[in-house]
Amino acid sequence: PSGFAIVPDGNNSSGYGASNGTLQKGGGSDDGGSLLTVGFQILVNSLPSAKLTMESVDTVNNLISCTIQKIKAALRVA
Repeated sequence: PSGFAIVPDGNNSSGYGASNGTLQKGGGSDDGGSLLTVGFQILVNSLPSAKLTMESVDTVNNLISCTIQKIKAALRVA
């Protein structure tokens, strides 16, 4: 199984405090942000005593990096 979740980072761009509803001073235009969580379950080797090779680690790292880049491209974010 694999998947991802995108949630607000907690910053509130409406100008009101998230905890008490009061207007915040400063007048800046903070658009807030998001947190991206990506999860993969990958069987690298079915042997319980097997050691991970650097090639396996690089492959998984590339898979995660490419997936994140594709999600960002689909959402048109930097």
